[in-house]
Amino acid sequence: MSKQLDHMGVSAFCESMAMMIRSGIQVDEAMDLLQHGKTKTGGILESGLSVMKEHVDAGEGLAAAMKQSGIFPDYALQMVEAGETSGKLEGILFRLARYYADQKTISEKIKNALTYPAVMIALIIMLLAVMIKMVLPSFTSVYERLTGSLAASSYAYVRWAYVFCWIALIVLIVIAAILLIGYRMWKSGNRASVESFLCKFPACASILEDMAMFRFTSALATFIASGDMQDEAVEKSIPMADYGPVEEKLKRVSAEMLEGHSIAQAAYDEELFEPTYGRMLLAGERSGNLEEVLERLTGLLEDNCSDGVDRVVGFVDPLLSGILMVTVGLSLLSVMLPLIGMMNSVG
Repeated sequence: MSKQLDHMGVSAFCESMAMMIRSGIQVDEAMDLLQHGKTKTGGILESGLSVMKEHVDAGEGLAAAMKQSGIFPDYALQMVEAGETSGKLEGILFRLARYYADQKTISEKIKNALTYPAVMIALIIMLLAVMIKMVLPSFTSVYERLTGSLAASSYAYVRWAYVFCWIALIVLIVIAAILLIGYRMWKSGNRASVESFLCKFPACASILEDMAMFRFTSALATFIASGDMQDEAVEKSIPMADYGPVEEKLKRVSAEMLEGHSIAQAAYDEELFEPTYGRMLLAGERSGNLEEVLERLTGLLEDNCSDGVDRVVGFVDPLLSGILMVTVGLSLLSVMLPLIGMMNSVG
C-alpha cells in the first residue's frame, strides 16, 4: 500500500485543484500543472500525480484516479466522488481543503499538548533518579559519619526521603509506561482499546466526543451540499465519526429518520448536540438554511475540541509542576533539617 498524504498534503492538493477548476482549467491540465510544480511532500504527491494523470487521460474521473493513486484517505475519495456526481466538485474540493486544514490544526494542538507533560514526566523521573542515586546518599554518608548510625540517631527520618522518592519514581514510571503503551497501541491501529480507557476520564471523553462530532458534522454538511438526501447523507457520514459511542447515537438518529423525522428533529430528540446547538439546527432546517447551520456547527465543534484540549493542559501542567516542586522540596527538606539541627546545637 502506498504511503498516504498527511492532512496538509490533502488540503493543499484539494485547494489547488479547486482553484484551477474555478479558473476553467480541466482536471488533466490541472494535474499536469501540479506535477510540474514545486512540491514539498517527499515524492508522495509526485508519484501519485503520475498515476492519477494516466487514469484521467484514460477517461476516468478524478475520484477514480485519486483512488488508484493510493495516497488519499477514504473520506476524501467519497467526498470527491459525491462532488463529481452532483456537479459540485469545485465546492466540495474547497470544503475538503478546509476540513483537512482544520484536522491538521487539531492534531497539532493535541500533539503539542501531550509533548509538554511527556517532557515534564521524563524530567521528574530523571531528577528523582539523581536524588536517589547521588544526592540522598551523599547526605546520608555525611550524617552517618557525624552520628555513627543514621538509623539509630535523631536523624533517622532522612530515610523517609528515600521512601518518598522511590514511591514517586515508581508511580511516574508506571504512568510513563502506560502512556508509551497507549501511544504504541494507537499507532498500531488498536484505537478502540485506547479510547475505551480514555472514556473513563470525563475530560478525555468530552474531547473524543467533540472530535467525532466535528468529523461527522463536517461530512454531513459536505454530503448535503453535494445534493444527497438527508437520510442518505447521515448514513454515509456515520463512519466518519470513527468513535463508537458517537456512532451508536448516530445510528439511533438514523433509525428515527427512517420513521419520518427530519435530521434536525431526530438529532434534537436523541440529544446528539447540546441543547443550544440542537435548537440552532432546528431553526436552520425550518428556515431553509440547514447547510449554513451545519457549517457553523462544524466551526463551533472545532472550537470545542481546542477548548477541551486547553482545559486538560491547563489542569495537567500545574499538576506536574506541583509534583516536581513537592517531590524535590520535601526530599531536600528531609535532608536539610538534620543539618539545621546540627548547626543549632553547635551554635
